[in-house]
Amino acid sequence: MQSLESLLDDYGQTHQHIANKIIHWLCVPVIVWAVVALLWSIPFPADWRSETIPLNWAAAALVLTQLYYFSLSLRLGLGLLLYNLTMLWITSLVALNAAAPLWLIASVLFVVAWIGQFIGHMIERARPAFLKDIQFLLIGPAWLMSALYRFLGLRQ
Repeated sequence: MQSLESLLDDYGQTHQHIANKIIHWLCVPVIVWAVVALLWSIPFPADWRSETIPLNWAAAALVLTQLYYFSLSLRLGLGLLLYNLTMLWITSLVALNAAAPLWLIASVLFVVAWIGQFIGHMIERARPAFLKDIQFLLIGPAWLMSALYRFLGLRQ
């Protein structure tokens, strides 16, 4: 398994142009939220639910995602845990209060954000990193969190 630094460096090589970076700061969180919301929208077996722990496909997927992040870095994983819990919280608010179905909102934002990502890579003149290695779909949020850690003077 590649080290966190190696993964972040590889990912960063296709994200050098300032416009592409800005687009990624806007679009990656939207894509993550949209995926969480789409998973949230899939019916969860009633007999697996718990009264004390809210379970759904989004929470299950984020548990697995967190295990991956913690395997790369405990410190960065903690920041991403807060990020992912925030995504779940936002999803629950939208699911309860939105005028349109959650899956519809998430689908539209997912498509729009991916269009933004591809525009960023056209500006960059570099193929998206996930075309080289699928795990880079999970490294995008880690790359942003790593940049935030550096900005705040925190070790990852």
